[in-house]
Amino acid sequence: MVQEVLINDDDYYVPDANQLITEDDTPVDNFASAKHQRLLVSSLYSSLQNQTFLAEANVGIYYTDLQPPIVPDVFLSLDVQVPEKWWEKQNRCYMVWRFGKPPEVVLEIVSNKEGDELGKKLKIYEHMRASYYIVYDPNQQLSEKILHVYELRGTRYFETSETWLEQVGLGITLWEGKFEDRQDTWLRWCYQDGNILSTGDERAEQAGQRTQLLADRLRAMGVDPDTL
Repeated sequence: MVQEVLINDDDYYVPDANQLITEDDTPVDNFASAKHQRLLVSSLYSSLQNQTFLAEANVGIYYTDLQPPIVPDVFLSLDVQVPEKWWEKQNRCYMVWRFGKPPEVVLEIVSNKEGDELGKKLKIYEHMRASYYIVYDPNQQLSEKILHVYELRGTRYFETSETWLEQVGLGITLWEGKFEDRQDTWLRWCYQDGNILSTGDERAEQAGQRTQLLADRLRAMGVDPDTL
């Protein structure tokens, strides 16, 4: 059992972070999952710049001192951020007792049948009380459904067909397009109107298109935009 240590002076105990394994250098991902993780995390930071949150991929979550961490492909936790001294042992991963809450969203991308995403992992996230658990199964290895969304109601998960995550003010959608020069179907965050959250590259491209459109309109009016 992990040793507990006293913090503050109010008889509140937490596990000793120095005895926890916060990284084990084990490669577990594939190209498709890694790209999806980058897309999901980067689009949040590019599009929600005025909000406080923590989103990461392949970072362990300690939800109890009696079990090893669970490592979701992606998680999103609102109203928290990476600790300033992030190299310190107790700040290297997401310890629920330090952040004071579990992440609102945990997401798994299915690459084989060994992860037990609809069994053991579902029970762990349910016990952890993450508000939403999303399982993206692009190759339909677990069932005929590509997307499973579970919402916490009370202490239990219930599967829902709703892809708008009311408690976080975001939705998820399947999007056909190109990311990092790869044309495919991607799982993306979206707003309530269905528009996707853009990555930094997409935002730059959109800005360039608006600039070009404005320049074309000025030229049509007989104004050279290069002289302005």
